[in-house]
Amino acid sequence: MDLQSIRREYLRGSLTREDLLDDPIKQFQRWMEEAIRMEQTEPTAMVVATTPRDGQPSQRVVLLKGVDERGFTFFTNYESRKAREIAVNSRVSLHFPWLSIERQVIIGGVAEKVSVEESRAYFSSRPRESQLGAWASPQSRVLESRESMLQQFDSISKKFKDGEIPLPEFWGGFRVRPCQIEFWQGGARRLHDRFVYTLQAGGDWNIERLAP
Repeated sequence: MDLQSIRREYLRGSLTREDLLDDPIKQFQRWMEEAIRMEQTEPTAMVVATTPRDGQPSQRVVLLKGVDERGFTFFTNYESRKAREIAVNSRVSLHFPWLSIERQVIIGGVAEKVSVEESRAYFSSRPRESQLGAWASPQSRVLESRESMLQQFDSISKKFKDGEIPLPEFWGGFRVRPCQIEFWQGGARRLHDRFVYTLQAGGDWNIERLAP
């Protein structure tokens, strides 16, 4: 398998300072809307990178469930590996690889738990089987077998067969409060366009172009 010979040109567009809004959250929302409109596969999928005490980073793909002036929100099991690592080091990195439209967004910031009320409101909006799955899965833990997990799912299904399924105490959201956001647009001859927003002490954002 010759991986070195795999190449392609990036010709879908360019990015200039004049294209950018002064607020990176609004700029992200604009790009998200365009990614959805251009039918990027799983536009809300993002890589979340965390670092535990031993310094070995870990990554996984989760779905963005909210973005506003407060930051970027996702939901998970609070006993999962990502949550346990955030408890040790709350600084995380988010990466949106919108490859089909030749764009990327990279976000650095601090993850904080959202309120129980916000977690409950989102949990109640999920499909019933997703709610049951949250109860049944000991996320990131070693499983004896897949069958044991399915048995647990069946057990939870019977337990909550009537009425609403309550929010698990071990499940909820994180909001990543950004301090740096980079926008990347693929360019011809590998001369990509990159701009980074960096949060300043007074709350304003400084915008700089980066070399590709």
